Amino acid sequence: MIGCCFDEGKNRYCMKFKLTHTSKLIEKIQSAIARNVLPHQLYPENWQELAGASAVLFLLGYNHCGNGRAPEPCLILNKRSDKVRQPGDLCCPGGGIMPTLDPLLGNALTLPGFPMAKWPPWKALQTEKPAQARILRSLFSTSLREGFEEMRLIPLDVQFLGPLPSQELVLFKRMIYPMAGWVKHQKRFYPNWEVDKIIYIPVKKLLDPDNYVRYQYRFTFPGTDQVVHQTYDSPCFLHQNQHEQEVLWGATGRIVLKFLKLVFDFTPPAVPTLPLVKADMDETYMGGNQA
Repeated sequence: MIGCCFDEGKNRYCMKFKLTHTSKLIEKIQSAIARNVLPHQLYPENWQELAGASAVLFLLGYNHCGNGRAPEPCLILNKRSDKVRQPGDLCCPGGGIMPTLDPLLGNALTLPGFPMAKWPPWKALQTEKPAQARILRSLFSTSLREGFEEMRLIPLDVQFLGPLPSQELVLFKRMIYPMAGWVKHQKRFYPNWEVDKIIYIPVKKLLDPDNYVRYQYRFTFPGTDQVVHQTYDSPCFLHQNQHEQEVLWGATGRIVLKFLKLVFDFTPPAVPTLPLVKADMDETYMGGNQA
């Protein structure tokens, strides 16, 4: 049982969540998505309309890293390497859609015993909205394929929990389609060149209001004396990772906050009340260090 309390103005909010029983937690997530997302989330009817879009895997599971602590439910993220755009950011595994391969892989996921076939809403969705079902299974296959490439995730070890609300990238004008999944048995991941390391964030920490900050970043564009200031006006999560601090922000941060609201009815404190964290970024953030 986890308790969270915080002050906002004259009101004090307290919430309690049970995160101890895996099957109940999975059922809670699937039910919340089926109730709040499936009736409203619509996808384009064909792959041409999805050109340039990405699918990512909102991956949950247990932290098996040891350190003398019992495993607990965590959000599992990648930290981007300096060889890709947005180096150092935390992100869900995922990437661009392959319109030829991913529909074939998605079709295979619906075979008996495979992840999509075992998802409770699948049969009804396939019957009532067949076009949407085809796109959804293909997007899920995109996220699994990218998870395998980036961190050697075992695709058939992931239990599908359902789609989360889509998000639009501000800097790169791209739509992101998050797919929630639970990794059942895999204990180790092997990052490729795109990933610096794997980050585990306990769900109980995501539900602690004291871990949120306001993130203010400044871009400096090369070849000009002009400095453009831009403030990110949403709460961001500050994760203490051993001796390092990680800031969870941007599109991934918005996906996380949507998930916490949908499943746990959790909203962090209002932005003006949060401590300020500043960062400077240059052209390497947009393109990575390819040297």
